Amino acid sequence: MKIKTDYIKSHLLITLGCIIYALSFTVFFQTNKLAMGGFTGLSQIINRFLPMLPIGVLVFVMNTPLMVIGFKKEGSKLLFASFYAITLSSLLIDGISALYTFPKTNELLACIFGSILLGMSLGIMMLQNSTTGGTELLARLLKYKIHNLSIGKVCLIIDVTVISIYALVFGKFESALYGIIAMYISSITMDAVVYGSSNGKLAYIISDKNEQIMQKLLELGLGVTVIKGNGGWMGNEKNVLLCVVRKNKVGLLKKTVSEFDPDKAFVIVSEAKQVLGEGFGDYTGIGL
Repeated sequence: MKIKTDYIKSHLLITLGCIIYALSFTVFFQTNKLAMGGFTGLSQIINRFLPMLPIGVLVFVMNTPLMVIGFKKEGSKLLFASFYAITLSSLLIDGISALYTFPKTNELLACIFGSILLGMSLGIMMLQNSTTGGTELLARLLKYKIHNLSIGKVCLIIDVTVISIYALVFGKFESALYGIIAMYISSITMDAVVYGSSNGKLAYIISDKNEQIMQKLLELGLGVTVIKGNGGWMGNEKNVLLCVVRKNKVGLLKKTVSEFDPDKAFVIVSEAKQVLGEGFGDYTGIGL
């Protein structure tokens, strides 16, 4: 019963992602003739010359051979969830476009808000191990042949190529610039959706008063791990405190260190993009 409930919940979230994806495209990108990467952007270009071919249909047709290859390489789990997402998002794009033509808005605002919605939709679907196909799926398949490039770099090359062609076809250099901005904002938004609930800050604390600092941090409910180390200059033993905290607790951590050793304490604070375990994210979708 739980498996069935999880399956329904997953597909409801994929459906929500598809709706947001279609709205981001029809309301902001298509209406304002802004460049979009991937197969959707390529479909915009083809539609310019063959307007009788709907963009959603073109996206679906181009993704079909990739889905067949993807089934052989990646397995059925990726196929079914992604096939559902590709089919639904394609239908929604054409359905919304047929029902209503949205008014043109300020291009910069359209770029910003359209890319935020785009990133949200991709993040929601990624959390459900789904994809709208196109750039991401093509990049995953190309990785079997191109081993020295990351999926992210392959996606970037494909998207930049499509956006550049779009700018040439439509004669709008600004479209390429807006498209690059949109890619950047959507990637940040997607990361926020995927990792937002499980990210934090990683702090290393080196001080001669680490014992007092550690006790205070524990009293405040912050987890601390002691790492044994040696000073490189003097060679003396030092304990390094490792502490992972939520972003809103960084100020409290700094205040605690300053309270006990304001002059000599050495603190390094860096991003912890994904933290799994008690108090942070669970292990669902750890492969992300």
